[in-house]
Amino acid sequence: MKPLIMLVDDRPEIAKVISMYLKGSYDTVYFENVIAAMAYLQKGNLPNLIITDINMPEISGFEFLSQLKSSVLFSSIPVFVLSSVESRVDQIKLLEMGAADFILKPFNPEELKVRIAKWIKS
Repeated sequence: MKPLIMLVDDRPEIAKVISMYLKGSYDTVYFENVIAAMAYLQKGNLPNLIITDINMPEISGFEFLSQLKSSVLFSSIPVFVLSSVESRVDQIKLLEMGAADFILKPFNPEELKVRIAKWIKS
């Protein structure tokens, strides 16, 4: 069984690119918003890693990360933030909040795959 990566981004084309690059090594599940992603998690579905954007409608990636890291059930899931937010202050804040990694858009899919592999193995 392949490890499962959850993708949360309001732009489906980002999820398609990531899914395509991860296809051979990982299974992926995609959600356009945090509400749908949380509903999936609360049904007992636990991915090996979550990749989320920050700037999303309704609930931001900051709030999503906060919810995940404050939950006993979800706090151990590594969360990668994949965002166009260039603010170093925000990047540092996300890492301090518990994000496993921060990757700036536009991103190199091969680099993302290598970073994921390092976290999945650990």
